[in-house]
Amino acid sequence: MEAATNWTETPRPTFSELVSAFVTIGVLSFGGPAAQIGLMHRVVVDEKRWISEERFLHALNYCMLLPGPEAQQLATYIGWLLHGVRGGMVAGLLFVLPGLAVIVGLSTAYALYQETTWLAGLFFGLKAAVLAIVVEAVIRIGRRALKNRFHRLVALVAFLSLFMFSVPFPLVVLIAGLAGFLVARAGPAVPASITEALMSEERRMPGGGFLSGRSLLVLLFWVAVWQAPLLLLSTGVLGGAFSAVFAFFSKMALVTFGGAYAVLAYVAQVAVETHHWLNPGEMLDGLALAETTPGPLVLVLSFVGFLAGYRDPGAVGAVPGGVFGALLTAWATFVPSFIWIFAGAPHIERLRGNRLLTGALSAITAAVVGVILNLAVWFALHVLFAEVRRFVLWPGFRANGLDGAPGAFSVSISLPDVTTLDPAAFAISLLSAILIFRFGFGIGRVLLVAAALGLALRFFIS
Repeated sequence: MEAATNWTETPRPTFSELVSAFVTIGVLSFGGPAAQIGLMHRVVVDEKRWISEERFLHALNYCMLLPGPEAQQLATYIGWLLHGVRGGMVAGLLFVLPGLAVIVGLSTAYALYQETTWLAGLFFGLKAAVLAIVVEAVIRIGRRALKNRFHRLVALVAFLSLFMFSVPFPLVVLIAGLAGFLVARAGPAVPASITEALMSEERRMPGGGFLSGRSLLVLLFWVAVWQAPLLLLSTGVLGGAFSAVFAFFSKMALVTFGGAYAVLAYVAQVAVETHHWLNPGEMLDGLALAETTPGPLVLVLSFVGFLAGYRDPGAVGAVPGGVFGALLTAWATFVPSFIWIFAGAPHIERLRGNRLLTGALSAITAAVVGVILNLAVWFALHVLFAEVRRFVLWPGFRANGLDGAPGAFSVSISLPDVTTLDPAAFAISLLSAILIFRFGFGIGRVLLVAAALGLALRFFIS
C-alpha cells in the first residue's frame, strides 16, 4: 500500500500542470495501448504521484470493460479524478489530438502521392524503442497487480486465451471478473486498513455523491453532443459519403471491445466491399500509418474516413472532404469515451470499497496484465522480424464462412521466421532497454536517442 500512503502526502496538481503532463503523454504515446497505459502509469503514479496505484488500477479495470479506445478512456478518467469534467475533457482530448493531426497529415500525403515508404525510415527507431517501453510496462504493472497465485494464474490464462485460443476479448474480461467475484465471495473480507486508505483517498478526489437523475442528464447531454453532426448532415447540403461515414463509425464506437484489432477486419470488409471507400490492401497502409504515430491505434479509422471523404467529397473539394471525413470519423469514435467516463465513473468510484467488486476488478486487472503481455509479444514479433506466420492448429468455429480464416476459439500460434531477424531493430531495442532498466532514462529521452539512431542507420544502409 505504499502508493496509497504516499498519495496522502502529495498535493493535487494545478490545472496547468495537468495540461502540461497530458501534452507530453499525447505526443509520446507511441506503441499502442500497452505502451500508452505504461506511459500514463509512469507519469501519474510513479513520477508525479498524483493518484495511487489502487486508484489507477481501479480506473483501468473500468475502462477495459468499455467499448472504444481504453487508453483514451483511462486518460479521461484520470483527468476527471484530478480536475473534474474539464480535467477529463482536456486529458482525453490531448491524448488524441496530436496523433489525429499527424494521421490527417499523413493521410493527405498518402491520398495525393500514394507513397508511405519514407515512413519506415522516419519511425524505424521509434518502433524499436517502443518495444522496450512495452516490456517495461508489462513488468512494472505486473509486479504490482499480480499479488498472489490466483492473480498470476488469471494473467496466464488471459494471455494464452488471446495468444493461442482466439477467445473474444470481452469474454476473457467477463470470465476473469466472475472468477474474481467468486474467489472474493469465498474468501475473507478486505482488511480494514485497505478500506480506510481507499476511503481517505476518495475524500480528497471528486467522484462521490452523484444521483441517478444527474447521471441520466449527463448521459443524455453527451449523447446529444456525440450525435450533433447529424444536424448538419441531415440537411443534405454537403452530400458525398459523410452521412454514411458518420453512421457507420457511430455504430463501430459501440462495439469496439478489445481494441482496434478486434474491429479492423470488419471495418476493412465493409469499407472495401460495401461502400468502396478503400481499395484492397489500403487498410494495411492505414494501419502502418497509425502504428507509427502517437495516440490510439484506432486512429486508423480516421484514415478510412479521410479516403471516404476524399473520394466522395460531395459539395466540398477532395482534400477538404478528406479532412472533414477524418474529423467526422474521429468525432464518432472518441466522443463516446467521454460519455462512459462522465456518466459512469462517479458510480464506479462510489463502489471502490465493496469487497466483491474489488475482488472482481482485481481479477480483471490480472487479466489486463495478460492482455498487455499478448500485445507486447505481438509487437515484438512484428518489430524484430520481417516475417511472422500464424499456424492454425484447429480452425475453431467460423461465423463468416471464410475458408482458411480462423474462427472464434481456434487454436493457433504466431511464430517468426528467425532468418528474417532485423539486427538494427534488435540493437536499438536492446539499447533502449538498457537505457530504461539500467540507467533509468525517461520515455522522451529514450525515444529521441532511438529515433536518431534509426534515422542514422537507415541513412547509412540506403
